[in-house]
Amino acid sequence: MAKVFKKTSGNGGLTLYLGKRDYVDHLPKVDIVDGVVKLDTSDFGDRKVWMQLACAFRYGSDDLDVMGLCFRKDIWIQQTQLYPEVIKPTLSPMHDTLMKKAGDNAYPFSFEIPSNLPCSVSLQPGPEDNGKACGVDFEVKTYLAKEKCSPDEKIEKKDTARLIIRKIQYAPSQMGAGPKAEICKSFMMSEKPVHLEASMEKDLYYHGEPIPIKIKVNNESNKTVKKIKISVEQTTDIVLYSADKYTKTVLNQEFGETVESNGTYENTLTITPLLADNKEKRGLALDGRLKDEDTNLASTTMLRQGVEKEVLGILVSYKIKVNLMVAGGGLLGGLTSSDVTVELPFMLMNPKPEE
Repeated sequence: MAKVFKKTSGNGGLTLYLGKRDYVDHLPKVDIVDGVVKLDTSDFGDRKVWMQLACAFRYGSDDLDVMGLCFRKDIWIQQTQLYPEVIKPTLSPMHDTLMKKAGDNAYPFSFEIPSNLPCSVSLQPGPEDNGKACGVDFEVKTYLAKEKCSPDEKIEKKDTARLIIRKIQYAPSQMGAGPKAEICKSFMMSEKPVHLEASMEKDLYYHGEPIPIKIKVNNESNKTVKKIKISVEQTTDIVLYSADKYTKTVLNQEFGETVESNGTYENTLTITPLLADNKEKRGLALDGRLKDEDTNLASTTMLRQGVEKEVLGILVSYKIKVNLMVAGGGLLGGLTSSDVTVELPFMLMNPKPEE
């Protein structure tokens, strides 16, 4: 194992160990969260050690908390007693490795993440924003308390150790047929129309992979196609707490291709949407970010049949818009200019790493 992630509580009595922080949603099931906690029981008194895995939606930074309001909503939470030991989990190879690393007095734990929970998504903060980003996150926490979840018992920060983890999806091994769209648009002051057809070879591309788009234009009108504009739009649907749905353009590229009246055009134009070109866009959906770790544009949300959308927190989708900028001819010129547009939905995801 290349790296072990660990976090120690302020009082020094709890040290949480995890072998990884990315847990893959394979659609039918999700990787099990196996970890251990090393205990120094000298200062526990009559308190017990508890483990918790929570999936929550954060819709405001911690520094916005006022008048006791919490800008965090738990989607799912599971708690179990670690010490004194009640149920010992079946030890996995990950447990064995971590227990050797932790040494004496290490206690194993396991959590299963339900497959119907959302994947980790964060919304890109603006330049002036502080604190944790809004979005969906998962947190493994160990803490000291007398009772499992008593509202009357305050849990001190120094008696807690926590690590953020990510639930992620990789692109499926099989890709579908590429989308295709066409339109035939007529114009004022022109007897004949402009035909536009756009298509892609497949329906899924990896983050950072160039996306070729095949474009065919048959300009039967008396107007001129001045240029072709291609844009990529990310739509973020926040379904958990309200009906917020908004679209942000993550790529806008113009190609100086002209198609004269009664002319044809056929070519493949290539684009590459990247987070690096969108660092200043507040609210852009990103794949869940771990502290100080770079990420990418949010991956497309893959929905299972029968899962209620509300539990998924944030849904992300993408589409490409191909736009012909058509200029009017004659005396009216720009007054009769118009656009011819088609849309191509597609998926943007990370490839599954080789074992």
